[in-house]
Amino acid sequence: MSHQQARQLREPRTKILESGAATLSEVELLAVIFQRGAQADSSIRFCDRLLARFGGIRPLLTANSLELSAAFGVGAVRLSILRALPELATRFFEATLPVGEAIRSPADTELFLRARLRDLPHELFCCVYLDNRHRVLRFAEMFRGTIDGTSVYPREVVKEALAVNAAAVILAHNHPSGITEPSQADERITRRLKAALELVDIRLLDHLIIGDGRSTSLASRGLL
Repeated sequence: MSHQQARQLREPRTKILESGAATLSEVELLAVIFQRGAQADSSIRFCDRLLARFGGIRPLLTANSLELSAAFGVGAVRLSILRALPELATRFFEATLPVGEAIRSPADTELFLRARLRDLPHELFCCVYLDNRHRVLRFAEMFRGTIDGTSVYPREVVKEALAVNAAAVILAHNHPSGITEPSQADERITRRLKAALELVDIRLLDHLIIGDGRSTSLASRGLL
């Protein structure tokens, strides 16, 4: 590492204040969180080793507590920080779809659902219930499955829609494999749910499949 590079990495806290967080590397961003006092260099070295061990920021933040605790230098304090960071990020993106406010864009809905579903090791089937102005009435985690499937019961989806007086519904579930291509089972349950909701005059707006950093809209595929 050159003297200039060392100087640039020396004070990530100074860089973030002067140039903004977007100018910092992942190592530097972690160092800002872990740094104590003026020990910037040692914090950077620790964060560099930690990211290298886990293969990047996402594998690090989704690792389980046992894996993290086994890493050299990760004690109770740093472990609690690493557990808090992804939860904080999830809550940040959840704020893009607040209850009582209208959905501003499909992109906001996708960001919200990715934050909730992307890193789960099992399938989770969810519903976003909306009023006739597309204001969020409730986000409900309806059915939990295994790594490769979930049992979905249209009666329960309709029951919840009627309970909150919904006018429309957006469905979503994740594929832990990361692949967002809808299966034949996905298409079948979507048709069943659409038919069940139409019986009580509730519109099905979309069914989103959440994968690894991307999502697929069944509405955009013409499957609704």
